[in-house]
Amino acid sequence: MLHKRHPQLNSHGELKHLLSIEGLPRDILTHILDTAANFVSVNDREVKKVPLLRGKSVFNLFFENSTRTRTTFEIAAKRLSADVFNLDIARSSTAKGETLLDTIDNLSAMAADIFVVRHSESGAPYLIAQHVAPHVHVVNAGDGRHAHPTQGLLDMYTIRHYKKDFSNLTVAIVGDVLHSRVARSDIHALTTLGAAEVRVVGPRTLVPENLAQMGVRVCHTLEEGIKDADVVITLRLQNERMSGALLPSSQEYFKSFGLTPEKLRLAKPDAIVMHPGPINRGVEIDSAVVDGPQSVILPQVTFGIAVRMAVMSIVAGNDA
Repeated sequence: MLHKRHPQLNSHGELKHLLSIEGLPRDILTHILDTAANFVSVNDREVKKVPLLRGKSVFNLFFENSTRTRTTFEIAAKRLSADVFNLDIARSSTAKGETLLDTIDNLSAMAADIFVVRHSESGAPYLIAQHVAPHVHVVNAGDGRHAHPTQGLLDMYTIRHYKKDFSNLTVAIVGDVLHSRVARSDIHALTTLGAAEVRVVGPRTLVPENLAQMGVRVCHTLEEGIKDADVVITLRLQNERMSGALLPSSQEYFKSFGLTPEKLRLAKPDAIVMHPGPINRGVEIDSAVVDGPQSVILPQVTFGIAVRMAVMSIVAGNDA
């Protein structure tokens, strides 16, 4: 019954798939972050490999374009000594009409151990996780507007690295929250890890209506949203997911919600600035902030490798 209620956990309550941060207990999130801390030092070694996934096969299935996430998953798997296979989905059998689950069955027959899946349809990784054999693990690399759990975890790792303790933190998530799976994962992670206050900041057209029940404070001006914040997470404007005129123009958006050095002064003097990438400079954030002393955007990418190593090594060790 536990597996039915918690599709991410095995019968012992251990992480078997990573599909969403929602519903995961704090101790599992903390275990991932602690494990990632042990992997960060691998980046500094001359030989950047550990043998934890030697003999295992990791298949990267990216049905949506990605550079940063796909590359860091590939680096993470190779540093764990796994065999890595990147499928060119545009030229694969799914482009010829094969169903998603038929594709999974065929790849499983090639002895896949871990599927890393990015898909435009919310829930696709769940469907795959319900379908695969008990020894196969699924990691969600972003599904529709739903979730991006490893981005959420690397964001939490970055915050913990610079701020140590969540319990006193005010975190502002700024921008296109409506279309952002990163924002959803960050909100679930921050509330689970006990952040003092989580604020969502954006124009009314880009902020979902149900956020209050998730325990966050909604702000419709940047000034209110980032005042005295410890962490400011800016989000990319996802024009490819928008239908209709949700914004007057990118210039108007930048005027009201773009993070500039002047506006950043409203946050705490030691506030850190984050962004999941790719960045639209001059739209959601000024270049002077991206390249400035409070930006931790590039360390986020570095930490992302360690977090993805942690996730794959943990799920691979937990079978049915």
